[in-house]
Amino acid sequence: MTSIFQRVARRALLLTTLATLSVCVTAHAQATFKVTTIPEEAASEQIRKFGPMVKYLERMLGTKVEFVPVSDYPAAVEALVNKQVDMVWFGGFTFVQAKLRSGDKIIPLVQREEDTQFRSVFITQKDSGIKTLADLKGKQVSFGSASSTSGHLMPRSFLLEAGIEPERDFKRVAFSGAHDATIASVVSGRVDAAALDITVWRKFVSENKVDTSKVDVFYTTPPYFNYNYSVHADMPAAQREKVTQALLALNTNDAEGKEVLGLARASRYVPTKADNYKGLEAAGRSAGLIK
Repeated sequence: MTSIFQRVARRALLLTTLATLSVCVTAHAQATFKVTTIPEEAASEQIRKFGPMVKYLERMLGTKVEFVPVSDYPAAVEALVNKQVDMVWFGGFTFVQAKLRSGDKIIPLVQREEDTQFRSVFITQKDSGIKTLADLKGKQVSFGSASSTSGHLMPRSFLLEAGIEPERDFKRVAFSGAHDATIASVVSGRVDAAALDITVWRKFVSENKVDTSKVDVFYTTPPYFNYNYSVHADMPAAQREKVTQALLALNTNDAEGKEVLGLARASRYVPTKADNYKGLEAAGRSAGLIK
């Protein structure tokens, strides 16, 4: 007959086993490295672009990596601030917003070499009569997302420097939400002109997705710092370094690196730091986008 002591011992063993399994399951769930991006393009394009990056990071980090799309720019900020994801591809302005929102808890790791001298472009239909920024007065003009660096903040900043205040001087100010939608709004004639990321514009031109005999650039901004991959400061330093080195190791000399970098419109990634984005914070305050 089984004694009460044996039954108690078996029950204790069972509880210990269940607790161990619970810890293992939790640890496995936590091992997934989650990454997202500001939704500057359609969701289907985001997923296509990040597929090879996910596979590359899984191999380099030795853990499961998951791309988690978000609905809008503020959602990308909140996802990292609240540690719902491990890393975000931010625009310069969304990085500034996340840094401020978190109390300086967001750390930029790398940026594309192209992001050290980034530019925005203004486009219009060739027969619109718009040749300069001053010609935009009285016109319908679109930006991308209100939180976009290249699709709103910096174009607005350069407009203000030119003495043009959108809400005062434009017939209508629109926000498309994404760079591809911005191009479509000009092509369709819904607006007279629009501002967007120069690399997205070049991508559309190179892929023959826009007819430059009908729609083209009439103004290119001066350069500024832009995008980066950022993580939360609570990420262990060793993991942060491992992620950084994985991104810096990408190069165009092998097929995998060439694919990942090509989809990111990058020649390579280089180290970056928070101080690089102080100019964007100042521009945001001047434009009234940061209170």
